Amino acid sequence: QVQLEESGGGLVQAGGSLRLSCAASGRTLNNYDMGWFRQAPGKEREFVAAIRWNGGSTDYADSTKGRFTISRDSAKRMVYLQIDSLKAEDTAVFYCAARPVQNYGLAPRIRSTDVPYWGPGTQVTVSS
Repeated sequence: QVQLEESGGGLVQAGGSLRLSCAASGRTLNNYDMGWFRQAPGKEREFVAAIRWNGGSTDYADSTKGRFTISRDSAKRMVYLQIDSLKAEDTAVFYCAARPVQNYGLAPRIRSTDVPYWGPGTQVTVSS
């Protein structure tokens, strides 16, 4: 079992920045990909970014490249999502996810249907 807990959400003005944090506990993450998803009101949960725990390779959705940066601190068992130049359309609940690595030869892209472990989410609201 992997337990995940997000933090760092809040109300931010457009153009500002936020760093979301995800604390992971439970079993070792050595063979896991860690990801961030977001779900806006009335929309499906969508992939934002992912990072492979071993090695740190990353993958981003096309819509988030350039403004979103995922990172991890192995010693602290933390995963972060830095969001810059926030836009009103970034308003969503952001979820941390953990999924066992499926193929070490591929980028750590995660499908929501493949995720066994989710955090409860943290709300990000961007005011314009």
